[in-house]
Amino acid sequence: MVSGISPQKQDDKMFSRPKPGESEADLIHFQNQFLAARASPAVKIVKKADKRKGEERNTDTERPQLQDSKDVVMLDDFPDILPALTPGPPKKSKIKSACVHFDDEDPEERLENHDQHITAVFSKIIERDTSAEAVTMPVPTGDPFPRIFHRSEIKSEVKVGSGRKSIFAQKMAARRAAEKPATAPSAECTQIASASLDVLNPEGSAEEAPEANSSNGDNKADDVFISQRPCIITGEGLGCQKSEQEAQAIHEENLEKLQSMSQEEILKEQERLLAQLDPSLVAFLKSRRSGNVGQKNEIKMEQNRPEEFVESLTVPQCGVGTSLSMQESGLEESGRRDENMKMEITDDDLPVKPRKEWIHMDNVEFEKLEWMKDLPSPRQKKTKKGMQARFSLKGDLIPADADLPTHLGLHHHGEEAERAGYSLQELFHLSRSQLIQQRTLALQVLGRIVQKARAGEFASSLKGSVLRLLLDAGFLFLLRFSLDDAVDNVMAASVGALRALLVSSDDEKYLDCTFSWYQGMAAFPFVPNNEEEEEEEEEEEELTGTEKSQNKKQKDENKPDADVARYDVVKGLLKTRIQHRLRYILEVVRPVPTVVLDILHILTRIARHSSEACIQLLDCPRLIETIVREFLPTRWDPHVAEPGCLLTSLHGVACAAAMKFIRVLASGGRNATARLLNKFEMKSRLIRFTAEDPQDLLLPREEAIRLNTEAFRLWAVAAGYGQACDLYRDLYPVLVRILQSLPELLSTSHEKNPMFELSVQRAAAVVTLLVNVTQTAGCTVELQAKLSSSCEDSEQIPPPPVSWNQVSGLQPFLETSMKKFLQVISWTETWQILQPLTTTYMIYLGVYYSACSQQPSVNPVDCLEELERLTSEVLQPLLSQPAMHSMWDLLRPCSALCNPLSCSPAPESVFSIVSLSCTGGKPPLSLVGSKSPFPFLTALLFLINSITHIHKGLISKYSSVLSFEGLKDYLHQSWQTAPPSVTPASAWMLRHEYHLQYFALVLARKMAGTCPDYSRHASLYHCVAMALLSRLLPGSEHLAYEILLDLAFNPEFLLEGKTGGPEAADFSDILHLGTSAKLSQPGSAAASSSKPTRGALLRDSYQNLPAIRSCYLSHFVHLQPALVHSQASYQGRNYLIQSMLLPEVRGPILPSDWPFFPLISLYNKVTNAETRGAVLNSLPLDLVNTVTWNLQWVLLLETWRPKTLQTIPTAAKLARLMCIFLTGSDLFLEAPIHCYTAALLSMYCQPKALDSLNLDAPLPGLASFHDLYISLLEQFEGVSFGDPLFGVFVLLPLQKRFSVHLRLSVFGEHTSILRALGVPLQQFPVPLERYTSPPEDNLNLLRHYFRTLVTGALRNTWCPVLYVVAVAHVNSFIFSQDSTTQEADAARKSMLRKTWLLVDETLKKHLLYYRLLNAESPLGFDLYEQLPPIRLKYLQMVMQKDNKGNAPVLVS
Repeated sequence: MVSGISPQKQDDKMFSRPKPGESEADLIHFQNQFLAARASPAVKIVKKADKRKGEERNTDTERPQLQDSKDVVMLDDFPDILPALTPGPPKKSKIKSACVHFDDEDPEERLENHDQHITAVFSKIIERDTSAEAVTMPVPTGDPFPRIFHRSEIKSEVKVGSGRKSIFAQKMAARRAAEKPATAPSAECTQIASASLDVLNPEGSAEEAPEANSSNGDNKADDVFISQRPCIITGEGLGCQKSEQEAQAIHEENLEKLQSMSQEEILKEQERLLAQLDPSLVAFLKSRRSGNVGQKNEIKMEQNRPEEFVESLTVPQCGVGTSLSMQESGLEESGRRDENMKMEITDDDLPVKPRKEWIHMDNVEFEKLEWMKDLPSPRQKKTKKGMQARFSLKGDLIPADADLPTHLGLHHHGEEAERAGYSLQELFHLSRSQLIQQRTLALQVLGRIVQKARAGEFASSLKGSVLRLLLDAGFLFLLRFSLDDAVDNVMAASVGALRALLVSSDDEKYLDCTFSWYQGMAAFPFVPNNEEEEEEEEEEEELTGTEKSQNKKQKDENKPDADVARYDVVKGLLKTRIQHRLRYILEVVRPVPTVVLDILHILTRIARHSSEACIQLLDCPRLIETIVREFLPTRWDPHVAEPGCLLTSLHGVACAAAMKFIRVLASGGRNATARLLNKFEMKSRLIRFTAEDPQDLLLPREEAIRLNTEAFRLWAVAAGYGQACDLYRDLYPVLVRILQSLPELLSTSHEKNPMFELSVQRAAAVVTLLVNVTQTAGCTVELQAKLSSSCEDSEQIPPPPVSWNQVSGLQPFLETSMKKFLQVISWTETWQILQPLTTTYMIYLGVYYSACSQQPSVNPVDCLEELERLTSEVLQPLLSQPAMHSMWDLLRPCSALCNPLSCSPAPESVFSIVSLSCTGGKPPLSLVGSKSPFPFLTALLFLINSITHIHKGLISKYSSVLSFEGLKDYLHQSWQTAPPSVTPASAWMLRHEYHLQYFALVLARKMAGTCPDYSRHASLYHCVAMALLSRLLPGSEHLAYEILLDLAFNPEFLLEGKTGGPEAADFSDILHLGTSAKLSQPGSAAASSSKPTRGALLRDSYQNLPAIRSCYLSHFVHLQPALVHSQASYQGRNYLIQSMLLPEVRGPILPSDWPFFPLISLYNKVTNAETRGAVLNSLPLDLVNTVTWNLQWVLLLETWRPKTLQTIPTAAKLARLMCIFLTGSDLFLEAPIHCYTAALLSMYCQPKALDSLNLDAPLPGLASFHDLYISLLEQFEGVSFGDPLFGVFVLLPLQKRFSVHLRLSVFGEHTSILRALGVPLQQFPVPLERYTSPPEDNLNLLRHYFRTLVTGALRNTWCPVLYVVAVAHVNSFIFSQDSTTQEADAARKSMLRKTWLLVDETLKKHLLYYRLLNAESPLGFDLYEQLPPIRLKYLQMVMQKDNKGNAPVLVS
């Protein structure tokens, strides 16, 4: 309970207060006067409720009257409870409910009640028991009082043995020693070691008494038993007056016992004690021993004070634990550390010499001045373990042996004080300091470390990833907490560190460069690939896209922030509502320009994450309004543009970073763009920043160009959705003026002006805008026709506010500029700078002519004539230039497919933060490098394909394109090289490279019937098409559809069908060159005609290519929604484009085994139906045709394009074919399916294929091959009808080198199939040596072999293949004489005896006389005519032991 005093008004009569000098009688007089006047007191006691209790006691009866009641005075304007600097545990009040409470009672009576007599105090005194204490008389002196002494008069001779004592304690100890009577100490008391401890620690005894160890046997007691006083047993706990005597008696009894024992008995007893006692107890006793030894000198001087001697023994040795931990840590040289601990400090070691005239420095305590010593020079530690990394304040890694001066501020009193720099742990600790400067400095250093780590500066110096270590330690949430700090400096430092963690300036630079490439505005979202999410999505395959997104959102909301941030940092930050905090900083705090730019970059990076992130940013209250109002104003201070003007605030000034953020935000979706243009008034900003030239924007020149460029890019994004096209009419004069000024760039191209490259990017952004406006205008007629013909219920899309006639007038300007720019293609340096602009020219012309040919208002003849003129005047001369040959030759060096390492992730990349790995810049010879020909050649091929699509007669004019050796070499190398793994760092580059390959293939398809030399390279283009089809990434579904439609199944790309390919296959089978002929005519359980040859099967497959194409197109119908979005993007139908963000990249569109997709789809359909309880007894005819067409296509590829299927493991191919037998009950009995399956099986049983077969490795798309095989066995038992083809698939996995569990499943659980597994030896395509070599060593399986043979479950007539295998393994086992386990030896001898006693003479002969495998023999193996002598001798020995010496006669 807390009492407070509040001042009250005084009466008219004022009483004077006591003054200095007044006596006690005056005070009593004042008291009586005050009580007689019955005046109200100057203060009033107010009872306040206990805040910890939350309630107040209102009655005096509830308050116990304590004798030590206190008044607690509370002053005005002071809080009741002082604010705690650091969190602490709740404290309990010592005066709870014991406060003085003033009522209306008489003041005198009140004072009497609270007055306590001295007897109440004395009654509680409890004296200490001093009956056992020795009473000594004081030393008689002639002085009336004890003489006053000063510690400076005492000569200190006490040496501190252990621990540290102050000067006062040392002086007092010396004075006590001097005042003691000069009595000679006994020899027994001068020794300080304990005999019992010596027994436990004989090493210490030997060290302390070397002379005794060298004496004769009479001194045996002296060399071990040194002390005559107990050190461990003190007798304090006995509670009697003679406790010390009892302890001494026990000690003497122990000594007598030890003296009667020999040294060997003592050591033996010591070992027994050490084995029985707790190790911690032994360590404690040894520590008492070491403490006693360390204080020997001090005890000698204080030997007459036994109580102090006992107290000193309990002091632990200082530094023991520390030195031990350093030795155990393995991070220091033990010798150097020990030397430093033992060195004594002198005046010479101190940088400042103490002087005696300094106050209190007449006696210097050197151990307290140890910190002033110079640090030892750092040395490389002799350890195999890694040393702790230390960083400078600039974020640089400091070498371990660097000797830096101390004035740099890098030395501190932490661990490894001699090493300069701060470790990550120390910086984390410093970032939570209460000092603002320390928090700010730590965050700044951590931000610099992150920035340098992302640049790869520590990759070769540090082990492990710095970023991953920081994120695992909670660095992200450290920044998030620091972002909420109220101090501006801490806030700014955390923003800078967060930008270093999330944003890569080089990534943004390359994304801006590719913005004007073909389909460059579309980009993949920066969403990390999460394996856990992929597994969850596989479980939810049956859900729709909306349901999946809702389930995913709910799961993320239920997860803690740390769990979300562990796999996606940006999503974790959004979950902490970081956008609201950043808005507050921009709107309220209004930081310096650097912090504002960092925040805008962070928001841009968040917007690149996903469409959901863009929506959250748009929905954040006042965020977009603040950015548009403060950083994209329509007017600002003109002094900003003055040279040398230093901005103190960016608020109220137009900023290019803000415009870029809005542009990236608009890329998140057409709805987001519409909100930005209309709700946030970005249309007026577009007019403001595009209508004026950069030099008129009243901004620094570079900033003005960037702002103008970003404004045009934002307009281009909006036009990509068909929006903001009404601005085109208003700003048409501005666009014409810009286009007229573009040729002027050639005049300044030779000047190395840093603004020149920015001007080229601005011009490319303008042309990109015109590309999208032209595409939108090209759809006007189509939308008008749909609007007039559609009914009211259907969705009506209004036509854009721009028509074709309004955009067609700009084409001459752009074509003229392109002609001028192409003239400098041979000037390498100039061309590298102007290439981006020339690329956009090419893309514009391709889009223009594609849309122009579809306009009803355009004369087709005029359009064709323009194309002929463009071909003859521009493109054909361009293709003949030498510089073009060099560009085609650069395809392979710059390719990401041919050079997978060029798009490998950065050394410090972490999966939770998506990065394009462009930090530090890409090399010039890379796909996005300065010398890359990919953007220009892709645009050129796009233009050529647009021209040849409109004017078929010009196809032959471009035959020279495919004749470039550089292109053919690149295509040949690209499809044969394994592609890099699909990561965010590779996907964005591979997408652009796939565009070039696609256009080259489309041009090759068009030339298939016109170019006479095409047949030589038809297989090359078909292989490239097949490889590209399995590599295309999400967002390119339109390209995959076109390849399936026109390229993959095109007979023109499979010329083998026309040029004798089937006949060559038959001839190869006859000569046994390519495959085994054993399975070419397999038996079938169904009655059928003779089996066709492989050539006939290939011929039928080639003729069925159109039906095969239709089959595959129908099975990819699940990609239809994605195909619609992709077609809208590639066909220029802007009104259908929903977002510039492509789908998330989890891998290619089609799986690597897509040729088997119809089989897999059919198997999954049947399996899912059976799971629900339905039974499919028969399959429709179209499904039989589907399987047939699938097998035909696979047979074509395996025969004529085998390398295109090399990426699919042989085991995966067999697993896919097994789906035929698991689908339905009699599907495999259909004649065409049976024939094609047998033909494929014969190819998979070739020696090379069998060598590569690995059933133990994980297979793509298959959880467990063992489970699949069990299903196959069960299906074979039920519906096989003993079909030999089915039997071969059952027998294939039973080879000796595969898992023994597969063989155990047949011989242990499914022995009934052995009767139906009648595959003839002549039709079995696999050599039996693969089943019998090496000999079986699994005892359980060998017993199963022997049991099935003996019981007749396995017979030669029923299952000849496994009969041979079982006989071979049992024969090898029973006659094996190799050393083995006792169980195996007993088993083989038992089998041999049982074999000899078999009644079945045929089986007995096979098991005993088996010799070798022989494929020509009817049995499959040869027999001995008689047993070899060694086997006969071994058999006789076994049987003799069995009959105990009476072995029967063996006849061989």
